[in-house]
Amino acid sequence: MESLLATPVQPLEVMIGKLAPFVIVGMIQTALILGVARILFGVPMQGGWGGLILGTALFIIGSLGLGFLISTLTRTQLQAMQLSVFYLLPSILLSGFMFPFRGMPEWAQWLGTAIPVTHFLRIVRGALLKGQSFADMVPSLLALAIFVCVVAALALARYRTTLD
Repeated sequence: MESLLATPVQPLEVMIGKLAPFVIVGMIQTALILGVARILFGVPMQGGWGGLILGTALFIIGSLGLGFLISTLTRTQLQAMQLSVFYLLPSILLSGFMFPFRGMPEWAQWLGTAIPVTHFLRIVRGALLKGQSFADMVPSLLALAIFVCVVAALALARYRTTLD
């Protein structure tokens, strides 16, 4: 880390350099998982590929950016893992992944709407099961884009150029 801090790179360049390989790996994993889902399980895959690809990229970038932000907020790996639980549990419980979204109380739906996983699940279900067009996915894509911008801005603002 000291060597990295001694170079004249900007925080945005550090963030891009750290996240880019994982975005590529995530996109490859997504393609493999979708292929296996189609071949082994017969998932219908109705269409909406442009929205699915963009939504997947935004979700991966946002999730990795959130990890980058968490790393700027914590001093140890244990603290980072504990803080990530505060994002992970609501994401699982309030996104519609485990329980039907419309079956939750209204306050839970409001909270769930603020979680990026909710919008990513809408994009995936829309593309794979409903055959939604790109235009149908725009609200969820916009929500993911806003999440990426907010997380990136916060991470860059919190990034320190010293080890203290």
